[in-house]
Amino acid sequence: MSSEGVKDDCLAWAARDPSGVLSPYKFSRRALGKDDVSLKITHCGVCYADVIWSKNKHGDSRYPLVPGHEIAGIVKEVGSSVSNFKVGDHVGVGTYVNSCRECEHCNDKEEVSCEKGSVFTFNGIDADGSITKGGYSSYIVVHERYCFRIPDGYPLASAAPLLCAGITVYNPMMRHKMNQPGKSLGVIGLGGLGHMAVKFGKAFGLKVTVLSTSVSKKEEALSVLGADNFVITSDQAQMKALYKSLDFIIDTASGDHPFDPYLSLLKTAGVFVLVGFPSEVKFSPASLNIGMKTVAGSITGGTRVIQEMLDFCAANKIYPGIEVIPIQYINEALERMVKNDVKYRFVIDIENSLK
Repeated sequence: MSSEGVKDDCLAWAARDPSGVLSPYKFSRRALGKDDVSLKITHCGVCYADVIWSKNKHGDSRYPLVPGHEIAGIVKEVGSSVSNFKVGDHVGVGTYVNSCRECEHCNDKEEVSCEKGSVFTFNGIDADGSITKGGYSSYIVVHERYCFRIPDGYPLASAAPLLCAGITVYNPMMRHKMNQPGKSLGVIGLGGLGHMAVKFGKAFGLKVTVLSTSVSKKEEALSVLGADNFVITSDQAQMKALYKSLDFIIDTASGDHPFDPYLSLLKTAGVFVLVGFPSEVKFSPASLNIGMKTVAGSITGGTRVIQEMLDFCAANKIYPGIEVIPIQYINEALERMVKNDVKYRFVIDIENSLK
């Protein structure tokens, strides 16, 4: 807010040190610029990135650190040059809030791959040298380019996880043409990302097989998420039955796991996309070369594909599985998320609990 930018008027929860414990915090947002949108945050999804940087897992955390990059809310003020949004609009903000806007990737609306590096929504260094602070807060000021219209009638709580978990699987699915009805998709891991891959796969008309180490997830995968098949990856007979049967695999698992067994499930010219972050990726060249397979990686997505995904979810009534929590529960929620004890994404009710 331009009139209050000098005051500590933004309420938040922040980590102060690598313990990662969050507690109430106040700070000031930048003054509203002519191209900026000021957004009253109603909801913020909880992502594993919030744990990583709260606990300084990469050694680059800047404290006090306010996490959160799955942001949904309502426009409360716009700059004089803003043309795409007005006060009262429902808007989302994802994993980055700035980029150079000049390189070929930015010009192609693939800002996530900006040659100078996109500016992360929290713990990033913005163009003015300030440290960005995320969505565990009462409001945020963002250049309109990095804001997304949440379609009318789509719940804000459900929209929040789409801005990281949703786009992380939607973007590579579209890039690798996984939207061809009748094709077959394998999904490794059934967490925040994996359950969205299943939902998108079914919406695209794919035959979806969940590949999991947890037999306890079978009923949920088949009955609730609508997967066509569920395979326990430690069962050699079940894996053998899938040999050369899948057109695509999306690997959402971040724990270390072997890759050769999964690559053997792909048909000739099949595509394996990694969106998780295991400590290493190791497989035999024969697993790749024999069968002309493709292994690719992906992160979130550019502004064009993020808006496309939000519109697709609204049109097809695709909603993430969420557990809505008050901000006061965030430390317990982060501990539970590390243990995979959530179906499938925590969403903080900022509007009603951050006071």
